[in-house]
Amino acid sequence: MHDLTKGNPLKLIILFTGPLLIGNIFQQLYSVIDTLIVGRTIGVNALAAVGSTGGLNMLIIGFCTGTTAGLSILTAQRYGAQDYRGVRRSFATSILISLVITIILTIISLLFARHILVVMKTPASIIVDAQRFITIIFGGIFASMGFNLLSNIIRALGDSRTPLFFLVIGVIVNIVLDFIFILGFHMGVEGAGFATVSAQIIAASLCLIYIYRRIPVLVLRPKDFRVTRQEVIDHLKVGLPMGFQSSIIAIGSIVLQIMLNTLGASAVAAYTAAGKIDQLATQVGNSFGITLATYSAQNYGAREYGRIRKGVRQTLMVSILFSLVMGALIIAFGRPLVNLFIGNNQPRVTELAQIYFRFNSSCYFILAILFAIRYTLQGLGQSFVPTIAGVAELFMRIFAGIFLVQQLGFMGASLANPLAWIGSCLVLLSSYFKTMHQLKQREAGKNQEQ
Repeated sequence: MHDLTKGNPLKLIILFTGPLLIGNIFQQLYSVIDTLIVGRTIGVNALAAVGSTGGLNMLIIGFCTGTTAGLSILTAQRYGAQDYRGVRRSFATSILISLVITIILTIISLLFARHILVVMKTPASIIVDAQRFITIIFGGIFASMGFNLLSNIIRALGDSRTPLFFLVIGVIVNIVLDFIFILGFHMGVEGAGFATVSAQIIAASLCLIYIYRRIPVLVLRPKDFRVTRQEVIDHLKVGLPMGFQSSIIAIGSIVLQIMLNTLGASAVAAYTAAGKIDQLATQVGNSFGITLATYSAQNYGAREYGRIRKGVRQTLMVSILFSLVMGALIIAFGRPLVNLFIGNNQPRVTELAQIYFRFNSSCYFILAILFAIRYTLQGLGQSFVPTIAGVAELFMRIFAGIFLVQQLGFMGASLANPLAWIGSCLVLLSSYFKTMHQLKQREAGKNQEQ
């Protein structure tokens, strides 16, 4: 485990972010590998079927990911304060909350998956495959929730390397099973779904074994599960808003997906392939943001307010620089990257994807700012303003979906993300500057006490 409250802030943040970045890339590879193999072996319609479930997938799985990240923030704060009994109680509380959420989400998502796909105007040529794929993914919510909770808890204690190692194993399993299920057993898109869920089960199991063998502070006893009502409320106050934030953003993506579906399978395939590349390219900013959540939480628990301000400021500069470079590379090499998914015989899809890159990749630096300030605020236990920022993203994506797609077609859909990032930043910036000023005052007060 690593204490992020001592030592050079930027060095600690970079060292923590490195394994986290690789891990997040491998996390994205779960879906990218499915998409690549589906597109190259089954066809463009199958690729569009998997892609058409993206917004719905984000609505449910994104809620799981966001909630578990929020739950682990309290664990990180208690670890920074060296309250190890509190760390165990936080872990136990997070497990109980996650179990309840898993049961509820699994039932609801399986019952209404088909109805939502119909409402989303999923093209008739791909709706059957889309339903088959998303049903398997939703049946495996327990695996996604389990892995995300356990990996986030391990990271909360300052260890970003171990979850990376288990992710690598999971991705290797995913690749092997993709070929076995899709090419060997000819299971189609269902094979891609089963491969992803199976890989997540294995990764979650490895996290659990590691915790009980190597992290004594997280080894739970029956009395740790005797959580109080206040414990549950405290965790829900941070976890649920982060989960809802992801879901709010996903609702905007679903509205956009509905309008995108009206443009045909080629547009859906282009948006899917470009979006997968986009997700990988933005992992630098995302990883720095996640690091800042843990870094801020631990230092806030340790009352190291000056370190928070310094670390965030330095990380922002580095993250923005990386994002500018990455954006330029994606715009320059977007065509061959997209062709990895669809081959060289789909010029219309390739051209549409390049339109997507021109608008999205040129705005990566805005997303880097968004990640840094949002995760910092969340690491400090603030949930209201980031949730409002999520609402701003929702309205921007709805605006792009309802109005811009009708007026500009695929170009309008490509503008959705940049507009959402700008809207969210405008909401977050005032709260961020106010919070940094408050931390400066607290640091001054602390120095006077000493």
